[in-house]
Amino acid sequence: MAAKRPLRTFISTATCSLRAAQPSKPSLVRTSACAFSTTTPTRGPEYDTETAERPRWQQTPARMVAPVRTRPLPRGPVFRVNEDPRRLDDAYVKMLGPGGDKVLTDEVKWLAVTHKSFDHGRRGFNDRLAFLGRRIVSLQTSHALLSSQHVQPQPDEYGRTPYLHPALNGLPGLSHEAKDAVLDKAQLSTIAERYNLDRVTRWKPKRADNLKGSGVDAVLATSLYAIIGAIALERGGDIANKVTQERILSPLGFTLSSEYSPGV
Repeated sequence: MAAKRPLRTFISTATCSLRAAQPSKPSLVRTSACAFSTTTPTRGPEYDTETAERPRWQQTPARMVAPVRTRPLPRGPVFRVNEDPRRLDDAYVKMLGPGGDKVLTDEVKWLAVTHKSFDHGRRGFNDRLAFLGRRIVSLQTSHALLSSQHVQPQPDEYGRTPYLHPALNGLPGLSHEAKDAVLDKAQLSTIAERYNLDRVTRWKPKRADNLKGSGVDAVLATSLYAIIGAIALERGGDIANKVTQERILSPLGFTLSSEYSPGV
């Protein structure tokens, strides 16, 4: 019995030492080597002072530029967009009258004429402004149709006289067909060309030699709507309504008595 005790002690001691030598389980918490780095992080070129001071409409954000071009350059002529602020101001003056270049801020003036196809939308685009402007123009068109439509009594084979009331004269103008005929994108595109918006609208056509087939009418109508929406946000709904009446509906043949002053 006395001889077995040292052997058991030796075995138990060896077992304990073997268990301690087993590799420990990997911990779920990993310590990042970056936490112990003493290197001062360097600022990239996108934080350069000169680059940061340039407005958004004038440059593509540096972090949104791909390092390598993945698509080949398109064949055929290249469509050049306007980058001259003076030409843009001339278009606003022609549309809004004297002082029209001061109605909107510089950033919004460029945003209102920038389509989402230009620079892949990285400099901002005018979809939201156009959504608001389209609602304003649509409402003013409904008012114009209601005031211009007059129902004529139709002959009746039984000699009956239909009921007529001045408040019901404009009902035919509430149809979608009547409004769509007024706000046809081809007509709005013609008005936009009158104000030289076709020379300052920034977009990328599918084919530079076929602007009509690339959807230039829809693009110019969007710019027209976007300018109305921008005026509503920066100058108020009353000014936007007056601009719609004087600069869009009047050229379409509607006679309105309101007066517009861009300096208001």
